[in-house]
Amino acid sequence: MPCSQASGRSSVSYRQAPGPVFIVGAPRSGTTLLQFMLRSHPDLSLPTAESHFIIPLWRRRAEFGDLSTRDGVRRVLAEMQRLRPRFLAEDLHGVRFDVEALAARFHQEGRDSIPALIDGLFAANAAGEGKSRWGDKTPYYVLHLPLLAELFPDARFVHIIRDGRDAALSMRARARDLNVYNLYHAAKIWEQYVEAGQTEGARLGPQRYFELRYEDLLSDQEGSVRRICEFLDLPFSSAVIEFRKARAEGGKTPLLARDIDAGNAEKWRQRMTPRQLALFEGAAKDTLLRNGYPLATPARRPPLPVRAALRAHNRLLRWINIRVNG
Repeated sequence: MPCSQASGRSSVSYRQAPGPVFIVGAPRSGTTLLQFMLRSHPDLSLPTAESHFIIPLWRRRAEFGDLSTRDGVRRVLAEMQRLRPRFLAEDLHGVRFDVEALAARFHQEGRDSIPALIDGLFAANAAGEGKSRWGDKTPYYVLHLPLLAELFPDARFVHIIRDGRDAALSMRARARDLNVYNLYHAAKIWEQYVEAGQTEGARLGPQRYFELRYEDLLSDQEGSVRRICEFLDLPFSSAVIEFRKARAEGGKTPLLARDIDAGNAEKWRQRMTPRQLALFEGAAKDTLLRNGYPLATPARRPPLPVRAALRAHNRLLRWINIRVNG
């Protein structure tokens, strides 16, 4: 049940301000930069990492029993903590995640659905930061926009898109974290994420969905931020461009401590070999072109045996990584 429709014993309104903001996109596409910029807005709260628990909690909703009871609420919060203990301990800067205290609070407020409880947590965190509105940056949620749009009917979605060739290089640099071990697999992930977001974005329409190119954010920070603020019904704030809070908290992502570099684009021109470039462009040609990224090769699709071998290669290394690192 969407949070705006959740029933309960209290007349408390769950939404005193415009709806939540979800930042989504393909891995290594600038979502973290945008997260830290927007969390510097005086009206918008975003945790300093990714939640990841919304989809699993919703899928398992039947296991928690009656959420109109305090025990039901407690079970949801306990599972949330099991799924993302570090996030809840370190990345909420306006509220202490105490299962018992929050269960009592949310039960009293009449929050008796999964989205209402999620809203309660993020709203409490926002209030503790002195802000009126909450957001979340979890890139893979771009694959679940229809569900999120249903669960949070007043949510708005910012989809940031980066040249897939640069995103792929960054994915490969984080191969073990992302389980991306060749550029063909990186190309297919980028293509999947971008197309999923754009397909659902077309259905949601411009009132709820906004696209931003990473390269435009680098080259025109103020113009990009003004457009985002307008979309979100937020007043423009220069703090978003300066994002001093992000720099103070940037230990998790050292690059955030540096000034935004307008030249942090088209790195693929120097770092990809001709063979790598042909492989990526052949795998993601149509998505690159639709998003205004010109090709540098004839972009021929790899033969079926090559595609099969690259998929098997990535599956094998992923299996090894999981077995070794858990």
